[in-house]
Amino acid sequence: MILDLAALHRELGIPADYAAHRGCPPQPEAAEAELVSIGGDIYGRDQRLIVPAAQAWQAMVSAAAADGVGLQPVSAFRGIEYQAGIVRRKLAAGQPIGQILKVSAAPGYSEHHTGRAVDIATAGADPLVETFADTPAFAWLTENAGKFGFKMSYPRDNPYGMIYEPWHWAFQLDAIAL
Repeated sequence: MILDLAALHRELGIPADYAAHRGCPPQPEAAEAELVSIGGDIYGRDQRLIVPAAQAWQAMVSAAAADGVGLQPVSAFRGIEYQAGIVRRKLAAGQPIGQILKVSAAPGYSEHHTGRAVDIATAGADPLVETFADTPAFAWLTENAGKFGFKMSYPRDNPYGMIYEPWHWAFQLDAIAL
C-alpha cells in the first residue's frame, strides 16, 4: 500500500504548504529489514535504528559510559503511521495543529522515520524537556556526539520552526563514526 501523504495531511489539518513554509525536506521511511535493535528505552520498549546509526549509537553510549555519563534512548525509529498517531492523540486532546507542529514534525517529515534519529535521556532528568540542556549528558553530547556522527537537529531558533530540542540527535549518513 502506498501512503497518500497529502490525504493524510488533509485529514490531520496540516497546511498544504507545511514543507515549503518550514523548509523541511521529506524524510524517507526506513524499511523494516534495515532496522536493528538498540535495546530498550527508558520505558522498556525496544528501540531500533538503521545499522550504521545503531553501531554509532552503541559506540557513543559506551564512550559516554566510560566518561561516567549515561545516555538512554527515549524514542528512535517511528514510522509515518506512528507519527500520524501522535498527531491524532494531540488533536484529540484539544491541541491546535499549529502548536502540535512546533513540537512534532508532520508525518513524512520526521527524522525518526529514517531510523537515524534518537531522542536521548539521562538518569535523574525528566525526558523530552528543555532542561535536558542543563545535564552532564547534554554537555557530553555537545562535546562528543559529532565524533560518532550525531548532530543535534533542532537548536534554538532553528529554521524549521521547531522548539529547541536538546534531546533530539540524528546520525548523519555521510559521517565517519568511530
